[in-house]
Amino acid sequence: MLGNDYKQQNCSIARALELVGERWTILVLRDIFLGVRRFDDLQRNLGVARNVLAARLERLVGEGILEKVPYQERPLRHEYLLSDKGLDLWPVVVELLQWGDRYAAPSAGPPILLRHKGCGGVLGERRICSDCAQPLSVRDVRAEPGPGASARQASLARHR
Repeated sequence: MLGNDYKQQNCSIARALELVGERWTILVLRDIFLGVRRFDDLQRNLGVARNVLAARLERLVGEGILEKVPYQERPLRHEYLLSDKGLDLWPVVVELLQWGDRYAAPSAGPPILLRHKGCGGVLGERRICSDCAQPLSVRDVRAEPGPGASARQASLARHR
């Protein structure tokens, strides 16, 4: 029987899963990459229990993947920003997104498009712009609703 962790595995994939493989963690990271950075907004957007979200955020901060930064003094409130270590997860999140678009997207098409800020092309395979063929990084793209976006997703995207 498989245990609840991968600590006995001498494998970089298993060690990475120890950090980001828990249920909800990749979705939390996805939303932070998409610009949702405050606890209440994350909770509302994901529909995850507050205690589960708090635990995931605490772990991601503790592992140096996220940084917890105050945005309000009274009452004290924080937002969560990706550290350099967290930003390095962008290719992983993009590959999962693109795999999902290929094999699990709604019939209308992808719910999210990643568009090159420079020329307006769509992020393609190997994170290359479909129009100008430039390699793109997390800072070069913006997310927008795709043809398969729900009304709620489209509304959320317009408010970011």
